[in-house]
Amino acid sequence: MRVTAGQLGWADVIFVMERRHADILRDKFGEALAGKPIINLRIPDKFQFLAPLLVELLRERLREHLPQL
Repeated sequence: MRVTAGQLGWADVIFVMERRHADILRDKFGEALAGKPIINLRIPDKFQFLAPLLVELLRERLREHLPQL
């Protein structure tokens, strides 16, 4: 899924899998990100969509930020 400025506009917090993703968002949507925290989950972007290990890692890393997971 591609991110749009509109999606970033309503977001309170932005989660990325790796630093490169944050850098790309800042370059492309700098103004839309003003004042919004970007949290790097430190998950390599090497997984197939919805791969079981990826889902497990996302739940594990997001749990700190979203306790209801």
